[in-house]
Amino acid sequence: MKNDYPHILVVDDHANIREPLAKYLEQNGYRVTAAASGAQAYEILNKSAIELVVLDILMPGENGLDVCRRIRETRDIPVILLTAVADDMDKIIGLEVGADDYVTKPFNPRELLARIKVVLRRTNSLPKQYSDIPADHISFGEWTLNTGNHSLTRKGQQTEIQLSTVEFRLLSVFLNHPKIVLSRDQLLDLASGRAADVFDRSIDNQVSRLRKKLEQDPKSPRIIKTVWASGYMFTEDVIKT
Repeated sequence: MKNDYPHILVVDDHANIREPLAKYLEQNGYRVTAAASGAQAYEILNKSAIELVVLDILMPGENGLDVCRRIRETRDIPVILLTAVADDMDKIIGLEVGADDYVTKPFNPRELLARIKVVLRRTNSLPKQYSDIPADHISFGEWTLNTGNHSLTRKGQQTEIQLSTVEFRLLSVFLNHPKIVLSRDQLLDLASGRAADVFDRSIDNQVSRLRKKLEQDPKSPRIIKTVWASGYMFTEDVIKT
């Protein structure tokens, strides 16, 4: 049945791109809703069960990066960015706000279709989260994470340790998947998407930085353990409040 087909939201202020792309995706087995602005996109997201967003960056008013950031704050929906700018810094910014992939205009619709299939397949294959209930504070071991200001406090201490955006996302992934071995690819998918290779080389560095803030002995970690030839595992019990 058509209602069983994945529902995609296409957001682009140019009708000559938005409408043909929506038609093409429909012809290839997807349900598609189109929006010409971020405001329209939010209305659709609030009313419909969208499974993937194709989002133009260069839009008047609220641009695609801001829209992507807002989507990431409230929903776990994959986002593919479209842009006419092929600059590495824009790709990095796109990743930092939570995009899953990045396609440069002009693009071949078949290439975008292939990327949509990959992102949906990857998203559906990721480990199920421990809990998707929003929480103000998350406790594990001696630590409590404040999700509002991205800070850590240790039991018996008042001093807050501030986390960078990347460290917070990475820790959030571990807290949502405790006692599960996560590969580097899965960590990349869950924390920041795979739109550029820039994070591929740094995921181990980010784990190392996070360990320095969490572990009593970062060289012999107990909280985030390395599983040889597989990835990493978060070993603590997690309590969300």
